[in-house]
Amino acid sequence: MSKIQNIVLVHGFWADGSSYGEIIPALLQEGYNVIAVQNPLTSLADDVAATKRVLARLEGPCILVGHSWGGFVITEAGNDEQVAGLVYIAALAPNTGETVVDILSQYEAAPASQYFQVQDGFIWLAQEGVQKAFANDLSAEQAALIYATQTAPSTSLLQATVDTPAWKRKPSWYIISNVDQTIPPDLQRDSAKRIGATAIALDASHVSMISHPEEVLKVIREAAVNSQRTPVL
Repeated sequence: MSKIQNIVLVHGFWADGSSYGEIIPALLQEGYNVIAVQNPLTSLADDVAATKRVLARLEGPCILVGHSWGGFVITEAGNDEQVAGLVYIAALAPNTGETVVDILSQYEAAPASQYFQVQDGFIWLAQEGVQKAFANDLSAEQAALIYATQTAPSTSLLQATVDTPAWKRKPSWYIISNVDQTIPPDLQRDSAKRIGATAIALDASHVSMISHPEEVLKVIREAAVNSQRTPVL
């Protein structure tokens, strides 16, 4: 069975494109064309534009992967005709008109929220928050690297909305993190169900692509092979 050769990886808040470093080498070795977007995290429009610039560099269909806030980005950018399937990793998957605040307000605040540090209109995550609530199943060295390379999101992203969610007409997969301290696992389970995604659950922190790379790779491979199905209505 033929598979889609292009994989585009979209990061979320704090963990930048290097957060996919545990899975990129394996995908490249298997013959995929892989690019990790570096989102500016200044506005949804800017992040979607950055993703579309990457899509424009590729020939043929692609699988669009989004982690955390990256799920918001792929929900909008996934409407691009090159995108054949979507993979959400502990990610937000908004419906039309929903904001981050709208989605999160339906659930108990995650432990990570107590470590937010707002400065000049951007939200930083304290080093203790990275260790205890963001990358709580990684080594101290790995957590320190995330803290050192974090990209802080603009507070304006909390009020961004999408017009046409791509998951309504593109096949989707969702990787749930059962011990996530950043995005509530119940939110993830509800999101996967709402968008009609093929879902798996891992006993992982918010960054399962680092702590459970083989399981994440398996889902991406599955999406690359099985990217055609009846869209969700």
